[in-house]
Amino acid sequence: MATLLLSSHSISLSQPNFCFPRRTKKPRAVLNRTQKMQVPYELKQGQTRLFHKLPSGLNMEVIVQKGVADKDPYDRNSENPPLVFVHGSYHAAWCWAEHWLPFFSACGFDCYALSLLGQGESDAPSGSVAGTLQTHASDVADFIQKKVLLPPVLLGHSFGGLIIQYYITNVKNNQAIEMGNFYPKLTGAALVCSVPPSGNSGLVWRYLFSKPIAGFKVTRSLAAKAFQTSLPLCKETFFSSTMDDQLVLRYQELMRESSRMPLFDLRKLNASLPVPSIPKGSVELLVLGANDDFIVDAEGLRETGRFYGVSPVNVERVAHDMMLDCSWEKGAKVILSWLTALNK
Repeated sequence: MATLLLSSHSISLSQPNFCFPRRTKKPRAVLNRTQKMQVPYELKQGQTRLFHKLPSGLNMEVIVQKGVADKDPYDRNSENPPLVFVHGSYHAAWCWAEHWLPFFSACGFDCYALSLLGQGESDAPSGSVAGTLQTHASDVADFIQKKVLLPPVLLGHSFGGLIIQYYITNVKNNQAIEMGNFYPKLTGAALVCSVPPSGNSGLVWRYLFSKPIAGFKVTRSLAAKAFQTSLPLCKETFFSSTMDDQLVLRYQELMRESSRMPLFDLRKLNASLPVPSIPKGSVELLVLGANDDFIVDAEGLRETGRFYGVSPVNVERVAHDMMLDCSWEKGAKVILSWLTALNK
């Protein structure tokens, strides 16, 4: 149980006229290099795949979908911040491209979904793990610095949320700048079913003492990677019980192919936590959780909210993979409402 791997609720929505993606034709975009995933992800209309060259010389996959420009100009803020999405363990850029990139693009936001090194179609570094909290955050910062024109909103899921937490502690860190690690400023950040600032240790102990059966299942599913071969366990870990089995099977295959190496060395990661605190209110932050999350429990969500001095939002009848779940639009609408408030 000590090696438990963690990737990744009632609300009333009052904002009318939410934007929804339009039905579109199949895309023509294809990879122009050897595919790393044996189950490739086919892009949707309006999406393109590019490869950002990092200072290390390795290439990081980015799926891009620009905001639509043919809407009523009085209904769209031309200065909408770009959205940069960071996935968690066993996922890659495709997990955002399925639903949330079309949704937010249709609402006028330029969207960029990254595949961290060793994941998806990105290059893999030498060594046994894909990187550290520091190297992953630095790769995200390098992409933003060189390819994103306006201060973006960073959105991170599960362990991607922990990477973003490290990022925001370094935005105004003079020592990081002196070491050559420049972290561009942000418009805001959204932590979606995020691992809390202290890491997974607290979650592990709570599972051990309060939900031992669930703890065994999570350990078997994630640490032992049993979700890759057991459809019922994959469904219970990441998705709602009402999710169609064929759709779960498709995502299971993509998850299996996405992670060619572990995202972190968990022992070294936990030894470096918690992430440094930041002054209250220094960044516009949304802490978003799922009521049916099998991985990050309610106390983990509350911990993140307390750490940053914000009230977390808990969405009912949604599972850990909020952006892929059968009720994916619930979380997307909450984020859209928050983004709209940022622009006022």
